[in-house]
Amino acid sequence: MQDIKFAPPDGAFTRTVQIRFSHCDPAGIVYFPHYFNMFNGLIEDWYTEELGVNYADLIMHDQHGFPFVHIDTDFKIPSRMGEKLDLTLLIEKIGRSSLTLAIVGHKDGTERLRARTVTAMMSLSSGRSVELPAALRAAFEAYAAKTGGKT
Repeated sequence: MQDIKFAPPDGAFTRTVQIRFSHCDPAGIVYFPHYFNMFNGLIEDWYTEELGVNYADLIMHDQHGFPFVHIDTDFKIPSRMGEKLDLTLLIEKIGRSSLTLAIVGHKDGTERLRARTVTAMMSLSSGRSVELPAALRAAFEAYAAKTGGKT
């Protein structure tokens, strides 16, 4: 597979993840379901650290969840135990109650994986999707504008 170069846009939320033994299969390669936990952690940190919206409060106090409703992931180059992988979050689309994100895993300027995730804001009490509040939508729009919107 051809290497695909990737440089995060200015201002894009990026976190470095240490690939640990617990992430890997017996061959020392990240076992793919563990990436989904990494993606969720990245999103939680993005809400709190980048958007200034306490993710835990949204769930525990406001009773709103943000489950994945769809994920497509292309795994291009394996990541192995002992490596560090950068994960960058970019907004692709803001819906009425959903958010489509691109999460790009990269190392040394080379894209190793790309996920397209859709999360939906839902009421934990009713189990139904709810419209994004204006303040949250504004935070998403500001981030998208800062990072160039689409990936």
